[in-house]
Amino acid sequence: MRIAFVTAFYDPAICGVKQVVQELAERLVKEGHEVHVYVSDSDKERRIREKEVVIDGVKVHRCRYWFKVSRFAYVWPSVFWKLWKEDFDIVHSHVSGHAHSFFAALVCKLKRIKHIHTTHCPWTEGFRPLLARIFLWVSYKSFLVLTFKWSDKIIAITPWEIDFIKKYGGKENKIIVIPNGMDDILYNRVKNNEFKKRLNIKEKLVLFLGRLNVTKGPDKLVLAAKEILKERKDIDFVFIGPDEGMMESVKRMSEGIEKIHILGALRGKEKLAEAYQSADVYVLPSYREGLPLTLFEAYASGLPVVASPVNGIAYEMKDGVNGFFVNYGDINGLKEKILKILDDKRLSEKFKKNNIEKSKKYTWDKILERTKKVYEEVLGRKLN
Repeated sequence: MRIAFVTAFYDPAICGVKQVVQELAERLVKEGHEVHVYVSDSDKERRIREKEVVIDGVKVHRCRYWFKVSRFAYVWPSVFWKLWKEDFDIVHSHVSGHAHSFFAALVCKLKRIKHIHTTHCPWTEGFRPLLARIFLWVSYKSFLVLTFKWSDKIIAITPWEIDFIKKYGGKENKIIVIPNGMDDILYNRVKNNEFKKRLNIKEKLVLFLGRLNVTKGPDKLVLAAKEILKERKDIDFVFIGPDEGMMESVKRMSEGIEKIHILGALRGKEKLAEAYQSADVYVLPSYREGLPLTLFEAYASGLPVVASPVNGIAYEMKDGVNGFFVNYGDINGLKEKILKILDDKRLSEKFKKNNIEKSKKYTWDKILERTKKVYEEVLGRKLN
């Protein structure tokens, strides 16, 4: 079977959508399928020179982008011609409203190739630059409608998206919900884990792991941390993630506070597992989310979660069962719920048990099987 993924970024970029594509692509290769990934030639920071590479068996084709609309939205029309020259059984595009998904859908329409599209929850407004807002308005009125029309199946990552998909022309009988997943490496305890020792953390650890982007709310957690540290000296706060505009701001806000650690990005699943397994609570204080991979990674690591009840999160997390909800920007609420988890061992253990059990539904192997069923349905045959 020849399968093509079309998405904005691949290695070495750090991006949730990239991770989804990579997890699916590498597993399909291991099953014997020929998998190609078409991406822009950017890692979100710079152009990548090497355009044609093979990464863990996946054939990656980098298309030169003409311009970028925002940090996440790049326009690279050559993907149309690259796809046109090949014959695939399935083309699977990712992220609604972006030009590359429209080009993929158009090729599939003209060549009568089966097209699957995964939305990745782009619908929430706020914190977008003016050019991106204009681009999205135009796209939603035109390209997005056609992308949905020319898709054989539309995969939503959360039921929260369904009304938006229907609003822009997606037929209900085409929509299927398949959430994001997590790697089961997180179930295995890291031996000789010295994560806390390297940071000279002796007691409790509160973890933020995600892009340092304004929509993720790292500044809100810094404010809550500063309030907590006025009263407590037994808690450290660790921020892990690539800079997407908030690194310097977060550093300035926490300047001179030894118990707030700003680490930047970590690469490698083992290193991420070390961080998760060293923590006592995971905090996701976002303004908006689709369905973050880190939520399931925290679950698998046995971490209680404090999160904003936004978008897909409220469908996969229950207040008082997996952790606590705190509305975006509620600094006192963050402080209260973080301390409640840290100071109530019985409650923390309840959340830990619930979250490990819940995470078993979201392993990448299970997500792949659900995705393959969609492929088989549109093809009318088993993958071979």
